[in-house]
Amino acid sequence: MTEAPPPPAAVPWRLVLLLGALTAFGPMSIDMYLSSFPSIARTLHTGPEQTQATLAAFFAGMAIGQIVYGPASDRFGRRPPVLIGIGVFVVASAVCALAPSIETLIAARFVQALGACAGPVIARAVVRDRFSHADTARVLSLMTLIMGLAPVLAPQLGGVVQFVAGWRGVFWTLVGFGALIGLWVVVSLTESRSAETEAQARAENPLQAYVALFGMRRLMGYAIAGTLNGAVLFTYISGAPDLVMGTYGHTPLVFNLIFAFNAVGIIGASQVNRWLLRRSLPDQVLSKASIASIVAALLLTLAAWTGWGGQWTVLPLLFMALSIYGLMGGNTMAGALSVDPRRAGSISALMGSASFGAGALASWAGGLLHDGTPRPVAGVMFACLVGSALAIFFLALPGANKSQV
Repeated sequence: MTEAPPPPAAVPWRLVLLLGALTAFGPMSIDMYLSSFPSIARTLHTGPEQTQATLAAFFAGMAIGQIVYGPASDRFGRRPPVLIGIGVFVVASAVCALAPSIETLIAARFVQALGACAGPVIARAVVRDRFSHADTARVLSLMTLIMGLAPVLAPQLGGVVQFVAGWRGVFWTLVGFGALIGLWVVVSLTESRSAETEAQARAENPLQAYVALFGMRRLMGYAIAGTLNGAVLFTYISGAPDLVMGTYGHTPLVFNLIFAFNAVGIIGASQVNRWLLRRSLPDQVLSKASIASIVAALLLTLAAWTGWGGQWTVLPLLFMALSIYGLMGGNTMAGALSVDPRRAGSISALMGSASFGAGALASWAGGLLHDGTPRPVAGVMFACLVGSALAIFFLALPGANKSQV
């Protein structure tokens, strides 16, 4: 007999809106400037490879910075690290806006990411501080709804700002965004770290915490699955401009619309996930979504390699493969955070850092394999989703227990 999930807790909407905004630092910083790549290259007298490096530098900064913020939030509380991160983000965004060369922009993007990554790390830890495993998955799906507005609105906003004020205006807009969210945190975010979490953090250094986490088989299953699913998303983000505007010859406006449409698919699936979690446990949803993702990615890969239907087959299948991410992201994160709630900050950091690290590698692989067709994007996505499924079925689910509820 299938175990029923517990009834959902009441949703604290003000907190969810704030935490969703904190998780939007990364998407806003990425999606607002993607259509500015040609303008940046012209202004700074560089080629597409170095312009693409500004995105890779941001991914690297997001991967590295989270390693620090997670343990720091367990030891010193959730508020101080997130405020420091937002401050770094605001200053680095201003440097990006003033960058006189591509080298300066690449370096500033790296530092900008070091600040941006504080938001999602600590937002996820705050959710686990306040909710059970099942409710964590539900709240993370709600946060995806809010965070998902960034990929929908940011490209459009970025296009308008670029038209009015150039690509530098895009980064000044990010300065304003960071300052506004920072003020919101000061006014509204109360401390949520538990005494048990503080005691655990003070009893070990960050390295000891990460070593302990790496020894947890079930956690590693969720972490690998979440990491590879994140790599799928970042493969798409880094490859989409060239695929849509280069291979298929669409304008930046059409690219922004396609990008927004795919983001709507992810948001929609995340809300379907909330509905499913009223009837099923997070791991039950995760296992079925994993199988569906492999089927979608396999069909996408076949279409990409055979050329059957061209973009009219590839783009809809890409939408399907990406949408399923909305069913998996929150459930892998909730599963990982349920393994050891005392180290929620460190687990959040590990999951986020690994995801961006894998995203940087996947983006690099997609660029290395670039051949002017959708094959590299499809192939990398398929390989990542197969690896994710193996981690779910052979590491995470065999160790599942009553902590789900």
